[in-house]
Amino acid sequence: MPTPSLDPREAWKPLPAAAWNSDLARHLLRRAGWAARPDEVARAVNEGLPATLERIFPAQPPPLERPVYLVKATERVQELQRLKRSAPTVEDRRAFDREENTLEAAAMAEFSFKWLQTAADPARSAYEKWLFFLTDVYVVSFEKVRRAELIFRHWDVIRQNSLGPAPELAKAVSRSPAMIDYLDLNRSSRRAPNENFARELFELFALGEGNYTEDDIKQAARAFTGYRHNREGFRFSTRDHDAGEKTVFGQNGSFVGDDVIDLAYARPAAATFLPREMARFYLSDQTLPHEFFAPLGEEWRASGFNLRDLCRRFFGSVAFYHPDFRASYIKSPVHYYLGLVQDLGLDVIPLERTTLQPIRQMGQQLFRPPNVRGWVGGRLWVNSSTLAARRQLAQTLCSPFDEDRLNADERLEIEVARDAGRRRFTVDADRIRAFTALGPRGIADRLCDFFLPGRVDDGYRAALVDYLEAAPDAAAFEDRARRAAITVLQSPEYQLC
Repeated sequence: MPTPSLDPREAWKPLPAAAWNSDLARHLLRRAGWAARPDEVARAVNEGLPATLERIFPAQPPPLERPVYLVKATERVQELQRLKRSAPTVEDRRAFDREENTLEAAAMAEFSFKWLQTAADPARSAYEKWLFFLTDVYVVSFEKVRRAELIFRHWDVIRQNSLGPAPELAKAVSRSPAMIDYLDLNRSSRRAPNENFARELFELFALGEGNYTEDDIKQAARAFTGYRHNREGFRFSTRDHDAGEKTVFGQNGSFVGDDVIDLAYARPAAATFLPREMARFYLSDQTLPHEFFAPLGEEWRASGFNLRDLCRRFFGSVAFYHPDFRASYIKSPVHYYLGLVQDLGLDVIPLERTTLQPIRQMGQQLFRPPNVRGWVGGRLWVNSSTLAARRQLAQTLCSPFDEDRLNADERLEIEVARDAGRRRFTVDADRIRAFTALGPRGIADRLCDFFLPGRVDDGYRAALVDYLEAAPDAAAFEDRARRAAITVLQSPEYQLC
């Protein structure tokens, strides 16, 4: 919670230029992205905060190419669907279904690796985390949609609209084939309007609970009837659309979906809803008072609900750097994993059992949020099981990569990654030797100052130095350096940002 000294009228003012320093730069990089690499910290300090925000939230969203296997799998799935329609037996259709499910699962795994590799790039980390946040607002899940291509398109729809006006993003999302399937717009018609999308639009996308009535939902649902999709994308079915007059928020008209979204963003609650969601995702897992966001909401509304402007105001504010919000937020599993990869200077291992499975064991499965509310996070990320998975992941990434345990398919994936220039999968002996060149005090300083988010007391630092200095020979020193790094990466302090 903000302290009494953090006046809401002052909280969202720009951080004074004189206050900008390396500690605040590390806080920005860890919260807006995943980790604070020394070179990135130095660059941010040198550029200053406004220029850093301009760079990490670019005017043009960076693209993500469609994964190659996703294209091939989609083509084969379309062929299988044609074959199923003419299949002579039930067993034949089941065989086609099994192949289809296998293809879709493999395509989703490839998309997962592609996104993780992209998000691990420090130059793109803040933007990709912003995209990750928006997909945690405009939630869809592969568990229901079952089409990797539609999930990719949904993320791309959000990507293309992620730094423009929020009402335009909402309109684009309403046309996303994955969203149409996920919230049952594909089954909504003038004879039987489905209320799922209208309800979530008001409750989870734009306004929040208590800022609409059940009748608003019923009337808005009529406006979204006729939303369909085919292989090419969104399709509007006039036959299924209710073209009659509707009353939403006291306004009358023959509204279509876009009109309802405009009406929602004209409501007072729209100005503070997304900033509050940002605070939950980036600032604190504790609910902050509504009035805390009023000044920021007024500025955001005045910008035309421009999302890039909101990013610059939020991450450039006094509030974002307030001591109450530093070194106090529990990393999500994705954040913990990508933070490790960046802190250790590694590449994403393109193997399900060494990357996607550990993230899942830590409590988060990419593209499969638990429900329409997305990931709750906070203290729910940590329990005995998920903490054990975090500790094991740190141990794995700091140990030599054992290729002898890989099967033939996994070896092929590793070779493909190496051909693409990705070779640093774990911390090998050469990396440890280079690390030991820093000496006991240099190693302790690197671990404490660049891996841990808060101020480390002198006793903790001294204990690390003593442990390292007690090594009897060079081999033991290398082993102790590795163990010290693993211990810090497994520590409660490293779980925070």
